[in-house]
Amino acid sequence: MNADIPERNDRAELDTAHALPRVIARVAKIIDSDSFPTGYRAGLRRTDPRDPPSLAFYRFAFRCLPADWERCPEAWQVIIAGLAITSPGGHLPSRPMGTVLAATGFSEKRLERLLSANGQVMRALVLRLARFTAAKRAGFDWTDTARLVLTTNGRRREKIRLRIARHFYSNTSAKE
Repeated sequence: MNADIPERNDRAELDTAHALPRVIARVAKIIDSDSFPTGYRAGLRRTDPRDPPSLAFYRFAFRCLPADWERCPEAWQVIIAGLAITSPGGHLPSRPMGTVLAATGFSEKRLERLLSANGQVMRALVLRLARFTAAKRAGFDWTDTARLVLTTNGRRREKIRLRIARHFYSNTSAKE
């Protein structure tokens, strides 16, 4: 076993971490680690949201994700794939997603499609977003992205969309 992939009993920290930011930060740190197997990271990057989760994802999830990840495996599969695609340095808690998208030239039309999407379409668009920001070498706070993918409650999801849009337009209006 690789030392940087926690054993099952090391998940206690994640199970008690009620705040999603802590979970995302810990998972990103594991994926970003220099000793995390390159082939394993590549396997996580190849995730296709139309396919069932891979064994690489299951191995990672059972060792590194909170115990309740099984309630929404498709969402966690995309979050983990996105963090792997943007690794290393893809998760930067001090940089809101909307701010980074505005700074990197992410189009308003793409943002509109992402924020209005649901289900499999949204998961596919999140992976496109990850590839876009990885190509720009622009890390951002993956917490809002994770919330967007994980949240099924309409009112909560709308608050997340509003926060992302606020950061995006607060930074695009200054350029125009």
